[in-house]
Amino acid sequence: MINEKTAAVVKQWLEDPSIDEETKQELRALESQPDELEDRFYRELEFGTGGLRGVIGAGSNRMNRYTVGKATQGLAQYILETAQGKEGKPSVIIAHDSRHFSPEFSLEAALVLAANGIVAKLYPSLRTTPQLSFSVRHLEADGGIMVTASHNPPEYNGYKVYNREGGQLVPDEAERVISLVQGVQSFSEIKQITREEAEAQGLIVWLGDEEDEAFIDTVAGLSLGRERLAAGEGDDLQIVFTPLHGTGNLPVRRVLERIGFKNVAVVPEQEQPDGDFPTVKSPNPEEREAFTLAMKLGEELNADLLIGTDPDCDRMGAVVRNKEGKYVVLTGNQSGAIMVDYVLGRLQESGKLPKNGAVIKTIVTSEMGAVIARHYGAEVLNTLTGFKYIGEKMNQFEQTGEHTFLFGYEESYGYLAGTYARDKDAVLASMLIAEAAAYYKSQGKTLYDVLEGLYAQFGTFIERLESRTMKGKDGVAKIQSIMADWRENPPAEVAGVKVVQTLDYAQGIDGLPEENVLKYILEDDSWFVLRPSGTEPKIKVYFAVRGDSLAGAEEAVQRLVAAVTERVDA
Repeated sequence: MINEKTAAVVKQWLEDPSIDEETKQELRALESQPDELEDRFYRELEFGTGGLRGVIGAGSNRMNRYTVGKATQGLAQYILETAQGKEGKPSVIIAHDSRHFSPEFSLEAALVLAANGIVAKLYPSLRTTPQLSFSVRHLEADGGIMVTASHNPPEYNGYKVYNREGGQLVPDEAERVISLVQGVQSFSEIKQITREEAEAQGLIVWLGDEEDEAFIDTVAGLSLGRERLAAGEGDDLQIVFTPLHGTGNLPVRRVLERIGFKNVAVVPEQEQPDGDFPTVKSPNPEEREAFTLAMKLGEELNADLLIGTDPDCDRMGAVVRNKEGKYVVLTGNQSGAIMVDYVLGRLQESGKLPKNGAVIKTIVTSEMGAVIARHYGAEVLNTLTGFKYIGEKMNQFEQTGEHTFLFGYEESYGYLAGTYARDKDAVLASMLIAEAAAYYKSQGKTLYDVLEGLYAQFGTFIERLESRTMKGKDGVAKIQSIMADWRENPPAEVAGVKVVQTLDYAQGIDGLPEENVLKYILEDDSWFVLRPSGTEPKIKVYFAVRGDSLAGAEEAVQRLVAAVTERVDA
């Protein structure tokens, strides 16, 4: 049996004349599955700081045209508030990825905006998240919407909201949007207009080739090795690329070709967009399994570098050969450290490294990149997890001139150089990691050799991530219970090492916004972080150690992981 409150919401949906009959039939078919109905309706799909993300289907706790419409009605009110006094109609850029219902949700959002008198500038087919961020800035729009669930499983979709700077909403912006979304009490309050009416009134504008070209030109213009590549540096570098059935296929290949790479093979089974992601368990370049087909093609072609991007192409994973010639998937921290060294090193080499340069990373990202950045004289700033905070720092630099942004990254495979966007960009990251591979191959080195050299110079940094998925109503309660337990009963030591500092970011530390994150720093400079995911039903635990050798660091991180996860799993 479903509880009375849930039953009342189901009844409301079934009786609402603004909800279509197909949706009502889907709900009636679930009357014999009370647990499923309870999960679909026990809450409203939360519009969080990043927007919406959830399983596709009918119900208040699902991604569907009604939850998208409600979110967009609240967003429209926010856009109209913030654009007051601006000349002309406000505008919002909308893009979508290859997931199921992404085009439909994208159009639904456009029509709601148009019904509110806001011009929806819409991509007619799939585009990447970084291009959406770029277009908001390039077209001087008042905001953006990206319909994507990033690397979640196929049954998910999502809806990310961007501010006029091209970054995802930061907490104070999100809180206002959330309050406006929550103020939409019924679907009848969602303003409606037909596509034909919107187009006739100029309230829907379709974007295309011109904006695509502007994005590719901008990214290619940030190349640090174009002259060397033109002189033949990358001619013998073999790259294998997989877009994992997502949006990255065309832009990544176009940028690599534009700057001079000639040997780029695409994994044929994963080239075409497909919301089922049929060749992988998860379309996530953080996972080795996602590279199975790329490794097979890589062996056939004797490839030096494998590159993979997630469905909305904001995360990039790289695979390189180790000393034994075996393929190794670099972690986000390792790729980030290599790119920090490559970017700052090449800028220094050419005399273009600014004195006030800054690298930005998150609090769960390895300190290795920070140590390298400081070696080049750059300032290092930390933010909370989420690229929106890196984007916010970039905005501050732009306003104050205090620092010149050089590179921003997070351990979850997100990277950015240049100020054309305010979100991570796997198109740019693919270009930079390929450039680095060509640069070092010309010196007889693989990227794995480079990583070992950085370990020898700066110390061996090893990191791990453990995630625990806890779905549904009970999962939410369990995650809250784990965080409360660690907060109320902080450990004095872990794995025999004394805890010297406890950082509770819910208290607002170092001028950062308040967030439900706990970080414990140990006497040997190792650390771990407990953080509930903001986009998935997970609690994530991050671990980091620094050692004198790879073997010693591996042993230390294993002890740390075992001790912490034993308590988390209890």
